[in-house]
Amino acid sequence: MQPEPPRPDETPGEHIHIVSPKVYATIFVALLFLTAATCGISYVDLGVFNAVVAMAIACTKMTLVVLFFMHIKYSNKLTKLTVASGIFLFLSLIGMIMSDYISRAWGRW
Repeated sequence: MQPEPPRPDETPGEHIHIVSPKVYATIFVALLFLTAATCGISYVDLGVFNAVVAMAIACTKMTLVVLFFMHIKYSNKLTKLTVASGIFLFLSLIGMIMSDYISRAWGRW
């Protein structure tokens, strides 16, 4: 019995991972819960930490979407490296923006 030839849309040695609908439903419920948590936490006065908590929840939701709906969790190392480099570049740019923002002499011009 000869092995089946690879399909045109897959590279040799690549494994196709099929995610069950149960996993998608679980992630969907988690995203709904986190969205409700974001709305609920907006009514709680946490002072300067309101934005921090909202960003933490948003980053958690972003991680779930990237890992499961974009199938990065089951991708090869090159795809994971590409996503990681994009996140690193984004954080570097945000860091530069924030260093410029906090170094300004607000009210002294």
